[in-house]
Amino acid sequence: MRALLLLLALAAPSSALPLSPRDRDDRLLAEKYLRRFYGLPAGLQGRQGSPVAFRTQVEKMQRFFKLEVTGNLDCNTLEVMKMPRCGVPDVGEYNHFPRHLKWQNNNVTFRIVNYTPDLKKSDVDRAIRNALNIWSDVTPLVFKKLHQGNADIMISFGSQEHGDYNPFDGPDGLLAHAYPPGQGMGGDTHFDEDEHWTKDSSAYNLFIVAAHELGHALGMSHSADAGALMYPVYSYSTGYLLSEDDIEGIQALYGPNPNPRKVKPKPDAPNKCNPMLSFDAATELRGETIIFKDRFYWRLHPQMVEPEQTLIKSTWPSLPNKVDAAYENPEKDLVIIFSGIRMWALNGYSLVDGYPKYIHKLGLPKTVRKVDAAVHIGDTGKTLLFTEEEYWSYDEATGKMDSDSPRSIEQDFPGMDDEVDAAVFHYGHLYFFHEHVQYEYSYTSRKVMRILRTNSILNC
Repeated sequence: MRALLLLLALAAPSSALPLSPRDRDDRLLAEKYLRRFYGLPAGLQGRQGSPVAFRTQVEKMQRFFKLEVTGNLDCNTLEVMKMPRCGVPDVGEYNHFPRHLKWQNNNVTFRIVNYTPDLKKSDVDRAIRNALNIWSDVTPLVFKKLHQGNADIMISFGSQEHGDYNPFDGPDGLLAHAYPPGQGMGGDTHFDEDEHWTKDSSAYNLFIVAAHELGHALGMSHSADAGALMYPVYSYSTGYLLSEDDIEGIQALYGPNPNPRKVKPKPDAPNKCNPMLSFDAATELRGETIIFKDRFYWRLHPQMVEPEQTLIKSTWPSLPNKVDAAYENPEKDLVIIFSGIRMWALNGYSLVDGYPKYIHKLGLPKTVRKVDAAVHIGDTGKTLLFTEEEYWSYDEATGKMDSDSPRSIEQDFPGMDDEVDAAVFHYGHLYFFHEHVQYEYSYTSRKVMRILRTNSILNC
């Protein structure tokens, strides 16, 4: 889908206080973003009614990304606006083309017009072919490569203004764009040569971006599901790329593959306000709370009204997609992440060298194959590791398990379930999560103070 590109024409607000340089930069960034992706009219700043139009488009953007709908340029909103992303608009009615365009013939041709110097020619060929295969595996589409002449999908690399009056913006920001099926430029797919293209997670992975853009070239619009390939913001991922939402969308256009290949689509992003929501793990991280669920995590910060949902792989590409447990040791400024029999260490948002290590290095017996939950008690210097119906007490100072470990959860934490999914410690209270229930437990008086829904911590 072609972005509606309009000239930037700004005038100073007639009745506003002077903006600081930082606020002015944020405002300019937001206006440019909203014009490109949400159809904000150009040249209206300072005219009567323009603040309402600006606020309305901010609200549309916030709704799409499942942010708190305030109409204001808060931290969450600006952070999303600064993320690297696809150059196609998020809201269909602001494109040049109508919705539901598709190729009328299931035999679609493509041609790679030029190549990026960042990768071997064979790596580019493989990335494009594999990206097309993602879509042909679940539809009747068949893709044929042409080496000359016009193809349905013309694929090229270019920078800045590159021949379609829809310029790129230099490194980061806009990564690529594609046009929906049709004559002329329809189906054409362009990649920004100012980006560094890779076949791994070290920069922008060409295969992942190509799979997304070629979805547009087949008629797909953007998805508001953060777990979908057609989500507009770039994130690195491993394994099968398509989510259930992606497959439902492409099959609505072309139908299923008559000879289906067995695929396992990624589940849709979890809904934080689902009353039956459970957590995989939870931890503190330098004053924030991080909650893991499936391939995602929510980030809660005291200055953010709404939790921010992100793919684990987009922040930590080398972490597994599934986190079993996590805890912070603020004295060492480390967060330990558990998955299966391995553990990783984070210093802030950076992975610590020398990991992963086996969880048995902590003193757990080889019979323990995973940690269900973990929490550090700063007052005692102990870290509690929960495994099924028992827990282990690890002394961070000595690096050894307490001699009386393991102990019974049911006996030592009366009033709770005998299994724990996740745990955090706040101001003398332990918060235990099991299935869709949260227990507020007083560590000093050894009793349950309140029972809440698990997702009440997510403002639900």
